[in-house]
Amino acid sequence: MKRPPGRGGPLSTLVGVVLLALMLFPVYWMVNASLQPAGNTLSGEWFPIHPDLGGYAAALRDQGRNLVTSLLVALGSALLSLALAAPAAHALAHFRLRGTRLVLLGVLTTQAVPGIVAANALYGAYNDLGLLDSRLGLILADSTAGVPFAIVILHAFMRGIPEEIIEAARVDGAGRLRVFRSVVLPLSRPGLITAGVFAFLFAWSDFLFALTLTTTDTVRPITLGVYQYLGAHTNRWNAVMATSVLASVPAAVLLVLAQRHVTRATAGPGSHRIS
Repeated sequence: MKRPPGRGGPLSTLVGVVLLALMLFPVYWMVNASLQPAGNTLSGEWFPIHPDLGGYAAALRDQGRNLVTSLLVALGSALLSLALAAPAAHALAHFRLRGTRLVLLGVLTTQAVPGIVAANALYGAYNDLGLLDSRLGLILADSTAGVPFAIVILHAFMRGIPEEIIEAARVDGAGRLRVFRSVVLPLSRPGLITAGVFAFLFAWSDFLFALTLTTTDTVRPITLGVYQYLGAHTNRWNAVMATSVLASVPAAVLLVLAQRHVTRATAGPGSHRIS
């Protein structure tokens, strides 16, 4: 009797469980170490029988402001990336413009530029414009990674919108702006959410721009806070791990909430339903 296609046997299940356990073990140890008393993580218990929340108290006290800064910067970068990428992707997908492929190639090329090159160039410009040590400066810098990626994602998704729907809206008297706002954007919701999630994650996990474009403690994202926290408190691993747990929560929650939309968007531009 043939096994149904796409289904593995017990051995495949066992291998999958083992691989999943190996991948999740660092996450478990991070949570476990955050609940241990201060000290070396290697001397902690394998299971927090008597959890100690002192690490989380220290993390919130020392890194709470950095968490808020990262949240504001990531949200601002995601919103700015979508505001710039959505009209650009719509124009490239539905307007008859010359050099569309060349423009897309240029957008993809920007993704290949090393981050340190962009950071050094931005440092000189920010120094002249007074944008160093500012949330606005970090938002603009992080958007340099979010905008090109969002354009590529939204362009592929918007090309899947039938031209008949757009033409029908134009026949009914809707202008280009009205078509974009009332037709294209609602139908592109999965793509917008996917692009926004990745733009948020780019900014949330950024370390290079934060290290280069901030020189004081006034504006310090959580990635830089953890880095400097390690150097100053190497004997307080529970606080370090608690900070890492807190820094992981927003990204994990966002991915869980947006999972359905991300799956629809990555399934292909033609996977969305037109109603």
